[in-house]
Amino acid sequence: MSEIKLAAKLRDTFGKGSARQSRRDGLTPGVIYGHGTDPKHVGIEAHALMMALKTPNALLSLDIEGAGTELVIPKAVQRHPLRRTIEHVDLLIVQKGEKVTVEVAVVTEGELAPGGNLLETLLTTITVEAEATHIPTEVTVSIAGLEAGASIHAKDLVLPAGTTLAVDGETAVLQVVAPQAEEPAAEAAEGTEA
Repeated sequence: MSEIKLAAKLRDTFGKGSARQSRRDGLTPGVIYGHGTDPKHVGIEAHALMMALKTPNALLSLDIEGAGTELVIPKAVQRHPLRRTIEHVDLLIVQKGEKVTVEVAVVTEGELAPGGNLLETLLTTITVEAEATHIPTEVTVSIAGLEAGASIHAKDLVLPAGTTLAVDGETAVLQVVAPQAEEPAAEAAEGTEA
């Protein structure tokens, strides 16, 4: 995954009023922390940040006005409940070569075996450990030809090179279930009369 470059400004005022003023100025308030450094309060250009965070686990290169450049990943994003705009973001400092633990989407491909079987998704994301500069965007699993009763566990997922599981390998991710047969309405009515 390539770095997404964003501009940021240091904030020297704090609190709700300051955060609201930042948002009116087109900036999203945020905090940068990690690696034993003091937290840095910043304002990041709101639209550019929103576009960058459309990519899960985006690697951001923040050019902080007067304070240099920081390589960060989003740790927590707070959104407005109605407008869905980003209200605040917590960013974790990372370094090239450093391993980080992140959630990655599980994506299926292929078709189940014929017979009306259903795919039950138990986990939509899986926790993995990967190098900060090579975080996968998703893990793809083939469900082609799976029949009722089959299940896929975390250990069955094919992870990109340099990525390891951060959960128990026996954790169920997907399972195939047989369709439930419904009783015909006439038989159900007879059973209630008896």
